[in-house]
Amino acid sequence: MAKHRKMLGKADDPQIIALMGMIETQSRDTLAAWAADCSRTRYLPIYEKACPDDRRLHELLDAVAAHLQGSLKLSALKPLLRQGRAVAQELDTFPAAQAAARAIATACAVSQTPTNALGFVFYGAAAIAYDQAGLSAPPATYDALAAAEFDELVASLRAVCVPEEPDPVNVNWNC
Repeated sequence: MAKHRKMLGKADDPQIIALMGMIETQSRDTLAAWAADCSRTRYLPIYEKACPDDRRLHELLDAVAAHLQGSLKLSALKPLLRQGRAVAQELDTFPAAQAAARAIATACAVSQTPTNALGFVFYGAAAIAYDQAGLSAPPATYDALAAAEFDELVASLRAVCVPEEPDPVNVNWNC
């Protein structure tokens, strides 16, 4: 089996630049809720196709929701975040599900690391592309599917952006 890219997209893609600009204007909680919601609706179904009986990532997303509601401390969330990252390592024979698991785990860690609000989109694009095009499509097909996914994510973040956010994250983009 050919080795597949873990992530799709580049830091200089126009949609990524747009996401970076919007991320810089939003709070950690807004970004964490957006990332978790996107992961639950867009990437969890891809993961669940390959692993229908595994509830760990579903439970992780529930824990993030509890954290954002104030009923779960970040210290209690951290072990679940580590477990979420470990899930993806178990799936090297299922590239779409593995990319989805990486996207979910990365999105769930936005409360801890705000720059993950950008990182999860690259994994998510790979999950969508591999799920929709299979594993033997030409690179241009994957790139087009990734660009379409980025468009969707830009629109979804734009829809939840808080105007004049009083407590935006402070991020240092190293890309």
